[in-house]
Amino acid sequence: MNLPNALTLARIFLVPIVVALLLTVEIRTWAFLGASLFLAAALTDLLDGYLARRRKQVTTLGRLLDPIADKLLISSALVALVQLKIAPAWMVAIIIGREFAVSGLRGIAAHEGFSIDVSSLGKGKMVTQVAAVVGLILGHKYAGWVQATANVLLWAVVFFALVSMVQYFREFWSKLGTNIKHRERRRLKILRRRKQWAAQRRELTRLRKLEKLRKQEARVGPPSP
Repeated sequence: MNLPNALTLARIFLVPIVVALLLTVEIRTWAFLGASLFLAAALTDLLDGYLARRRKQVTTLGRLLDPIADKLLISSALVALVQLKIAPAWMVAIIIGREFAVSGLRGIAAHEGFSIDVSSLGKGKMVTQVAAVVGLILGHKYAGWVQATANVLLWAVVFFALVSMVQYFREFWSKLGTNIKHRERRRLKILRRRKQWAAQRRELTRLRKLEKLRKQEARVGPPSP
């Protein structure tokens, strides 16, 4: 277990603690602590990726766990905020639904033999999500401009989620179409080769039969007058 993977696992283990703090009855008292713990957990996402690349410790386990940890952290925090009636449920449904949709696309893409890169809007959405969640938690206690800014950020998250999802779908269909065309060309090429091989085998069989007949005629000799 290397350090980047340990940070990813720590982010997963922090999820129930963050949710427990957010769902505490005295949310106004725990607001700053909850926001700080959530922000610390979110920052481990940047840190584990940086360390993995710098130390050349990028592993398959890390690639699998990192997006799962991100989605668990963000989704759990947003669902907790819905439970506290701080965030609108329909907005959270769009954000989480987008995550499931993109994850499904990536799973299909991996099965088809290609990958979908993270878009710049997708990266911006993650940063905006973290800022929005922190702002909503603190805005529940301090209200005023903090809460207003958090609401604007939440709208920005919904916008980024929808636009980036459209980008992912366009890239997916483009690569899927290219992949299908490539496989079809390869199938037709293999089919042509098989037909050529079959024709060559038939021709070879015909020549062998002719050669066999000539040998038989040579052994028998010419017919007597």
